[in-house]
Amino acid sequence: MTSVKTSYNKDVKVVNIVQCMFECKSKSKLGMAKVVKEIFGEVPEGGPVEKWTLKSSNVTVEIITLGCIITAIRCKDKNGDVHDVVLGYDDLEEYLANPRYFGAVVGRVANRIAKGRFVVDGEEYQLAINNGPNALHGGLRGFSKVIWASEGVEGGVRLTLTSPDGDQGYPGEVQVSVTYTLEGDTLSIQYQARTTKTTPINLTNHSYFNLAGQGSDNIYDHIVSINAQAYLPVDDVMIPTGEVRPTENTCFDLRRPVLIGPRLKEVPGPGFDHNFCLSSAGDAQTEGVYARVFHPASGRVLEVSTTQPGIQFYTANFLDGSFKGKGGASYPKHSAFCLETQNWPNAVNQASFPNTLLRPGEEYRHVTRFIFSTI
Repeated sequence: MTSVKTSYNKDVKVVNIVQCMFECKSKSKLGMAKVVKEIFGEVPEGGPVEKWTLKSSNVTVEIITLGCIITAIRCKDKNGDVHDVVLGYDDLEEYLANPRYFGAVVGRVANRIAKGRFVVDGEEYQLAINNGPNALHGGLRGFSKVIWASEGVEGGVRLTLTSPDGDQGYPGEVQVSVTYTLEGDTLSIQYQARTTKTTPINLTNHSYFNLAGQGSDNIYDHIVSINAQAYLPVDDVMIPTGEVRPTENTCFDLRRPVLIGPRLKEVPGPGFDHNFCLSSAGDAQTEGVYARVFHPASGRVLEVSTTQPGIQFYTANFLDGSFKGKGGASYPKHSAFCLETQNWPNAVNQASFPNTLLRPGEEYRHVTRFIFSTI
């Protein structure tokens, strides 16, 4: 695994997708996806960006090696019609900028770190500030901005990266792998990491979903449920206050299915952008299905299973229609939702939150699954 230079030119000339088809020579297994590799484009001084397509009988997933980005998920509705249900762009140049992290793996630390500061083993570290007064999603050139190495695996692709000591201000050299596999209707994402020095790490995928199809105006007709008895209140710059508040008798109680449109009118601020706590801070987390979104008009259902202790439910509050996405689609406020499985935000600065530190000799390992169906 090698580190990759990330100083990209915004005037990148994107080459046409070339048909250098690559089918993984893996063992045949019922339900495992067919895997195809292509060239998506070229980054000057960065090299080629590959696109990997995972195709099962009902679902097709496209992933590029820039940022481990999921660029498309196509699945059937209740009538058998296929639509792409994630927001994104048509070409590489737009993904190089990608200010809203469409489809990307973000890290070393997803979500916000207050003032970009933390202390590990008595030493204070200062990160770049890129979100108001805070550090967000790994920094100015986090994992979403680099080209990862890739190799085909059975039913999927494994992407790997070496983040050098001091990368974006974080301590330690970190070896990271993200493996996407598609089996039947289930897209699994396995995250692994090791470090040479104690460092915080918190990886997630930042896909924006609209089960009516990307480019649809809003998600008000989606029905959501999240099996969480508590959530984290935030301050005016979206940093958790430290309180773990019960969801019961609040607008954050999503344990029973809730229509998103009316509920958004009850949420303080522009919408949901909050961590839902899936376990108590000291408890070991076991994998389970913790979130479900249903779109009645199409019949599509997305369920999310994870081993992580939290899910950040985000309703695309900061999209404003200025980004033109796939097919020239406009992406306005509330035109998508994210279910970012992760540790609790700013955990490195909150001793009562689940531990986010990875130490030498330990392995960071989590899995998240997106399960698609129709009813």
